[in-house]
Amino acid sequence: MYLRVAASTDVGRVRKGNEDAFVVANLDEDAPATVSGARRIGVGERGMLLAVSDGMGGANAGEVASKIVVDTVHRTLAEAPASTSRRAALNAAVERAHRAVKEAALEEKKYRGMGATLTAVLVRGDSAYIAEVGDSRAYLLRGGVIKQLTKDQSLAQVLIDKGALDAARAEDSPFKNVILQAMGRSERVKVALARLSLRARDCLLLCSDGLTRHVSDDEIRDIVLPAKRLDAACKALVDLANERGGVDNITVMLAGVGGTREAVRSSDRITRTFEVLKSFEEE
Repeated sequence: MYLRVAASTDVGRVRKGNEDAFVVANLDEDAPATVSGARRIGVGERGMLLAVSDGMGGANAGEVASKIVVDTVHRTLAEAPASTSRRAALNAAVERAHRAVKEAALEEKKYRGMGATLTAVLVRGDSAYIAEVGDSRAYLLRGGVIKQLTKDQSLAQVLIDKGALDAARAEDSPFKNVILQAMGRSERVKVALARLSLRARDCLLLCSDGLTRHVSDDEIRDIVLPAKRLDAACKALVDLANERGGVDNITVMLAGVGGTREAVRSSDRITRTFEVLKSFEEE
């Protein structure tokens, strides 16, 4: 199996620096992949890591936190014994990255208060394991449908779940930006985990909230599906977010699935191939 991957990150129209970070890495190789254009990358025995992290802290080095997160998750997964289950390996990598950010903030006074979100996808075989901390997102596009695979760990989402806030009005709610946890910001991290069975021609999308605060799910779908190249779709999404204000850093990653034995069947609705393994609320 292989993934055709493209990614784009942009400072936006308001921020002075880019606190987002991302990584694309074949875990059978020593170094992360350099993504220029749309690159085809084989999924090796150890799997492929896709991750996006949105740094938090502004002057308190959010860009340092996000870099620590993606580097630590990558290194931990690359060093994990091949016999370790994918779920356990991904969970352990996220917890280690959380500790690394926390320790760095304690060692350097100028880093105090820094943190980061994380959306990480580990693809191995015909499965993708998804880890979430914060409010960056992962989506799946399949058969003309877009589905959000992660769940924002925000006060707005809690209020939606309780019926106290209408989902259609959540984007304008002051509670949307109240994040309930971040990497390195608390004593322990609650890692939300899910598993997706992949199908041929699936397309995974990872992004920071700099995209989703300006561009709706339907608009994302309508840009990605007709695009002839994934890198062109990434650029179009970033450009649209900037046209609408670009109030935050914007990172978009697209990964198209190829080489799987499983083709999409009419019964393969996304919900039938997707399983929540551990939710944020269960922790």
